[in-house]
Amino acid sequence: MLNEPVGRPMEILLVEDGLVDARWTMAALAKGPVRNRLTLVRDGLEALDFLRRKDRFARAPRPDLILLDLLLPKLDGLGVLAEIKGDDDLKSIPVVVLTSSDEVEDRLRSERLGVESYITKPVDLDKFLTVIKELRHFWFKDLVLPPVD
Repeated sequence: MLNEPVGRPMEILLVEDGLVDARWTMAALAKGPVRNRLTLVRDGLEALDFLRRKDRFARAPRPDLILLDLLLPKLDGLGVLAEIKGDDDLKSIPVVVLTSSDEVEDRLRSERLGVESYITKPVDLDKFLTVIKELRHFWFKDLVLPPVD
């Protein structure tokens, strides 16, 4: 009874156009220590519609964490990141970049925009799970526990 999870799973938005990478990320998260519910969107414009709860995403949950590829169709990941960090309603959501881009300029622009972590694919599973564990504090920071009798 003591080890049963309490509360809701972490809501994760995965913004990834590659199905192989998406499957890998989902499998890695399933092996990790954080219960989660993951939503996959496949391009930058779809990601913004989800985050702003537009059209078919009107009832979408607010993510606790965004996993963002940079090399996306329609609007690239840096454009999505700039929109997120420039929006007062969205900028508090932690973003982890998962990308095959090893360009120094992409990393610097991501850091200037306020990304929480930048991980280059292929991703080391242990490193990835460590980042997710460290980001749990963003999810738990507003959690209020009932007083102990």
